[in-house]
Amino acid sequence: MKHAILGAGAIGGLVGTALASFGEDVTVVIRPEKLAGFLGNLLLERPSGWLTAPAKAVAVLTKPVDALWIATKTYQLQTALETVQVSPACVVPLLNGVDHIAVLREQFGRERVVPATIAVEAERIAPGRFIQRSPFVRLNLAAKGEPLLGAIIAQLGNLGFTCQFIPNEQTLLWSKVCFLAPLALVTSASGMNVGEILADAAWKQKLSSALAEACAVANASGAEVDPLQLQAVFDGAPPAMRSSMQKDLAAGRQLELDAIGGPIVRGGERYGIDVSITVNLMAAIQTKTVAPRP
Repeated sequence: MKHAILGAGAIGGLVGTALASFGEDVTVVIRPEKLAGFLGNLLLERPSGWLTAPAKAVAVLTKPVDALWIATKTYQLQTALETVQVSPACVVPLLNGVDHIAVLREQFGRERVVPATIAVEAERIAPGRFIQRSPFVRLNLAAKGEPLLGAIIAQLGNLGFTCQFIPNEQTLLWSKVCFLAPLALVTSASGMNVGEILADAAWKQKLSSALAEACAVANASGAEVDPLQLQAVFDGAPPAMRSSMQKDLAAGRQLELDAIGGPIVRGGERYGIDVSITVNLMAAIQTKTVAPRP
């Protein structure tokens, strides 16, 4: 199959390298000024070893592809889509939040978009060079994508990815929001890692309350999310774990604050659910933000 990666940062680079490593045809869409520096291959360092594979790079996607994997930041999505001048057979967005699905279906059509989520700690360390820091990669996709992508996902499973096709799209999307939002908001507002939060009674309570609010909105939206299961994940998380938002905040980078926390706040208003902890955490983070670094 022919694949294109829109957003060749940590997540896009990880997925693109993995796909190319077992022979898939991969093209990364990068900024025009970066083309000259692209070396023609992708390199991923993983806890289990190294993956490297050839890939092409373009500034504008003009040739048809079977699957377009989108891994931009949510605030970069609209600009990035301007570089896509074809209609892929399948669009697989790996963005945070839920609101991007409607945007993509408006552009590409409902049936072409296969919602997906990914959970992994990864970084881009240089152009075309990536590192997977967490021992796991969890990739979930809407069940409608299985006929086209089933064989590809099976091969990713052979690389150690944990993959599932989920029948309920709301459960798929909100399960990540319900994990990511409390983690991102509490770590960013407190400046603590997970271990420090769980050891602090006040911040641990805020984490539990934020989780409860997110799950209440998720279930009102048609998802089936169990807060007790997610609480167990937090309790078993590596103590040194920090969220990507927390790292972005410390580095002065632009945050995905609305994409991650906004659906909970807007859902609370829509369904009459108290989400005051989430609102207060977002406000606390907002006071810490500075102008993004160029």
